[in-house]
Amino acid sequence: MARILLAGYLGSGNLGDDAIMAAFAESIGKFGVECSALSGNPEETYRLHQIPGTPRRDMAAIEKAIASHDALVFPGGSIFQDVTSVRSVAYYARLVEMAKKANKRVYLVGQGVGPLKSYFGKRWAQKAFRSADGVAVRDPQSLEALRSLGVKTPIRTTADTAFLMNEPIHAEGVESFGVGGMKTVAILPRPVKNVDVAGITAELCARAHKEGYMPVLIPMDRNEDVPLIQKISDRQGGRIPDLRKVISPYEVMNRMDRMDLCVSFRLHGGILAATTGVPPMMVSYDP
Repeated sequence: MARILLAGYLGSGNLGDDAIMAAFAESIGKFGVECSALSGNPEETYRLHQIPGTPRRDMAAIEKAIASHDALVFPGGSIFQDVTSVRSVAYYARLVEMAKKANKRVYLVGQGVGPLKSYFGKRWAQKAFRSADGVAVRDPQSLEALRSLGVKTPIRTTADTAFLMNEPIHAEGVESFGVGGMKTVAILPRPVKNVDVAGITAELCARAHKEGYMPVLIPMDRNEDVPLIQKISDRQGGRIPDLRKVISPYEVMNRMDRMDLCVSFRLHGGILAATTGVPPMMVSYDP
């Protein structure tokens, strides 16, 4: 049986990245391929997704994991960008280098590339993608970004891997989250630099309620979004329901399945909504 080691921002509290991991592992598992992951929380990754994990910051353990697998695969996400930190690009480029030195195949799948603004960020990303045995990006802009870096290897434009998540089973007779006949709108905020997201979202929640919708706040990143949701709730006197205790993308989908609309700052929040058949309205915060 072929064994694949998955890499990315996995098992680190971001449900979008975990949706990518789960969708990829489940889909390729149908072809007799076994997956494990470099995870920020290996125990949780196995408990929630039944995917064995290796600590993503333990370079000695990672070296052993690479040696025991047939290929290193990055299943998706916007990991090759230096807006958050150039260290992110350095880390993932190093993983590619380690795998190639071990004579392992490397595949970069469903990648969202950029923004890349620093000299080192561009050079490390360029080297990583040039070294890969196969590359697929999730949008034309990412393809353009790689071409601008001088990556001339064949690149496929596909879609985000999270679209492979299985649609939840619709339970007949299950009522929506609405109260008193109100429809329900899922709102998935995220912090944006120099933008009062808490104030904007609190106002959106108030307007939604006035129009007959029950707003429900859903965090996709427990490290960033949960504190933000608390601020939003405080702005409205703690009266906005939220799902801050959800811990897996499956939970998000099962809850969304009972809602009527989704407004999301988070890409994967919108993707999970679309997968369940709930219309997503996406907020573009990074022009």
